[in-house]
Amino acid sequence: MKAAVITFPGSNCDRDLALGFEKAGAEVIRVWHKDTELPAGIDIVGVPGGFSYGDYLRCGAIAAQSPVGRAIADFAGKGGYVIGICNGFQILTEMGLLPGALMRNAGLKYICKPVTLRVATADSAFTAGYAKGDEVTFPIAHHDGNYTIDAEGLAALEAEDRVAFRYAQNPNGSMADIAGVLSGNRRVLGMMPHPERAMENALGGTDGSALFRALTGMMAQA
Repeated sequence: MKAAVITFPGSNCDRDLALGFEKAGAEVIRVWHKDTELPAGIDIVGVPGGFSYGDYLRCGAIAAQSPVGRAIADFAGKGGYVIGICNGFQILTEMGLLPGALMRNAGLKYICKPVTLRVATADSAFTAGYAKGDEVTFPIAHHDGNYTIDAEGLAALEAEDRVAFRYAQNPNGSMADIAGVLSGNRRVLGMMPHPERAMENALGGTDGSALFRALTGMMAQA
């Protein structure tokens, strides 16, 4: 599997995401936000966490308009796989690749701690390494992680089994305890918790490894 990991001004999880892919056996190519094209032959794009452009205007809003943004949108539009984590999730919603928006946490405070998630569906390349209902622990680190969507959009996510992860104990006010959602074709995942920070026992656990291994295995069979 060949993965492209994007770096924006203010990204601080791009290296972590690259290592997550590499630990699962992927070849990683780093891509700068001013690049207008993605590398040839990539299988997946990783949009990392951080504070792109200092979170000015709205989290992810400026990054969504960066030169590489159109290339990511075109890649996704052709059926390419994309994962956006934390700020990456915010960017993907601003780009319109995923529904809803990430609002200020209900408690109005930045939250940084491990949380327990429940796998809401195993029917995706990202979650195929888990069973529905599995509980996993990933860290969160966000100020604007309160997932919000209108009633019609929420009904569609639920009816189409597009909620990927839910919080076991909601830390930020997200609707329906949603921690991650899938696109209509199930090839784009956005999630606020950080699976790339849950890859080593020395750092608190390895529950994130199954996500990256599932991706690598799926790409190898494609």
